[in-house]
Amino acid sequence: MTDNSELVKAIIEAAQEKKGRGITYVDLSGIETAATQGFVIVNGNTPIQVDAIADSIRELVEKNTGVRPFNYDGYQNSQWIVIDYGSIFAHVFLPEFRERYNLEQLWADAVITHVPDLD
Repeated sequence: MTDNSELVKAIIEAAQEKKGRGITYVDLSGIETAATQGFVIVNGNTPIQVDAIADSIRELVEKNTGVRPFNYDGYQNSQWIVIDYGSIFAHVFLPEFRERYNLEQLWADAVITHVPDLD
């Protein structure tokens, strides 16, 4: 199994491949009560782009690291798709749903890293 930094890097690269924006890594490893080690959060502008980003993450992470998700959910409406890798969760949001659920604020005591958008 790959370590978390490799997994996070692969998730970010896969999201960037489909023009994901506003990518943020929320490192929860220092928080005892957290159920996971971290989140990668990314925006897609439309439900179709949210699907494409989530598909890219699932496909490229497996191709590049050999890691398959334990589960994923949200394709029914493609407003918020979560992909569960156990130690890391990838969240792909439409902007208004990311703002509504505000995971960064919920875990404000975590170490938060903003990844610059590729243009």
